[in-house]
Amino acid sequence: MGTMMSMTADGVLGWGDDLTGTLTITYTGGTMADTMRRLGSTSMEARYLPDAYYARMGDEFAAQAGGRHWLKYAYDDLEQLAGSSGAYLEKQLRQSTPDESVRLLLESDDVRRVGEERIRGERTTHYSGTVDVGDAGVTTQTVDIWVNDRDLLVKKVEKGRTTSGELTQTAYYSDYGAAAIAEEPPAADTQDVKDLLKPG
Repeated sequence: MGTMMSMTADGVLGWGDDLTGTLTITYTGGTMADTMRRLGSTSMEARYLPDAYYARMGDEFAAQAGGRHWLKYAYDDLEQLAGSSGAYLEKQLRQSTPDESVRLLLESDDVRRVGEERIRGERTTHYSGTVDVGDAGVTTQTVDIWVNDRDLLVKKVEKGRTTSGELTQTAYYSDYGAAAIAEEPPAADTQDVKDLLKPG
């Protein structure tokens, strides 16, 4: 995401009634990776619950935050905390269902069938198009999807521009139906990021 960050994430997410699941996130570049290195670790566990997500920080962070290891990011606070980039990340998290990219392409007037390709051993059909997202500081973006012979999304690539620079997101989907579990961390070990950033 521009100069802000590059990252990888791996885990299980569910989008039944609300976003739920647990990911291991590793920051690999950008200003966010620099910040994480100063806090003692570039990798963290993230738990997604319906109203917020929780990030487990390292011991160095906890030593500066009253011994608390978890940061709570309420979705309603993300735009206020991080501007349009935060709003876009919130949208991506809450609307990153496998069918979202397919829906965007179905609504677009600019879609083409690229051809058949093998993705991680699966035979897929590749489609590409341009969609107009027009919100949260993001301009028109291109979307590529790879769908297998069971009509399930296997891969998607989204490219666009935000106020922080160029954005590229690549996602691989597998193990449909896997259980997505996330428990709220203990309150005594959790710091709300909104309170942490209050002046004084």
